[in-house]
Amino acid sequence: MKLYASDNSDLMEVSAISRDGSNLVVEGTIMGAMPIRALVKPAEVRGMFRLMGFKILWFAFTMLFRSSR
Repeated sequence: MKLYASDNSDLMEVSAISRDGSNLVVEGTIMGAMPIRALVKPAEVRGMFRLMGFKILWFAFTMLFRSSR
């Protein structure tokens, strides 16, 4: 999975998401060069859902069925 900056350049490429106890571990590279291993704690996941709201959650779900451009 890739995350893009506002100018459509590669910001981060996620190569793996795994579990470490009650945390998620996101592994990848930032800007194509710097390897990173980030922990996402349960409180941060709950915060993400509060930030998104129902309309954005629904949009994210429907993105699974949309084509990329």
